Amino acid sequence: MQIDRDLILKLENLAKLELSDSERERLGADLTNILSMVEKLKELDTTQVEPLVYISEAENMLREDEIARQVTNDQALSNAPEKQVPYFKVPKVI
Repeated sequence: MQIDRDLILKLENLAKLELSDSERERLGADLTNILSMVEKLKELDTTQVEPLVYISEAENMLREDEIARQVTNDQALSNAPEKQVPYFKVPKVI
């Protein structure tokens, strides 16, 4: 792929950027370097390498849900300013 001024202007437009001429030149050089590194990687023989599925071998260790320190209705309603057992009584909101 050839990195030229038209491509940089198109990328600048797509990214909604406003670059100066020196920034465009630097971006063109950076993109050329990136593409040359990718081309270098294509030279490697990867036929015996398995595809990477996960970067880390760590697994999510999930715990079982357990009920703990449960309060009764009476305890929950004990400090309520208004109640109508077994519910909290609140002002009507429309």
